[in-house]
Amino acid sequence: MRIGELSRRTGVSPRSLRYYEEQGLLASTRTAGGHREYGPLAVERVDRIQCLFAAGLCSATIHELLPCIYAQERGDPAPDLLDNLREERTRIAASVERLERSLAALDAVIDNAHPSPAIAHAGAERG
Repeated sequence: MRIGELSRRTGVSPRSLRYYEEQGLLASTRTAGGHREYGPLAVERVDRIQCLFAAGLCSATIHELLPCIYAQERGDPAPDLLDNLREERTRIAASVERLERSLAALDAVIDNAHPSPAIAHAGAERG
């Protein structure tokens, strides 16, 4: 299938599909006219890549993990897969904690910048 069809089937832009190829995440062959051709498993692979991106993994990490994931599905040993996934989970959890602290700090700034309506109303009655 060509890049336009893969894009329609996966909801991923052609530009992103080309990026996946540049990063070594997705492979294609070329037609005589130079057009990209993707194999029948490309839709599944793009879906997997999208899932890993949504989990917060970067393209370099996905590049390392994909062979392990597919080896495990074939029943081949993938000893590094769990270790790599645990490391990524720890990294993502730390990012979530930092974001939660940032969110709490932002909420405090918002609360201090805009007093509650009851306080604003009481101030107006005094003035």
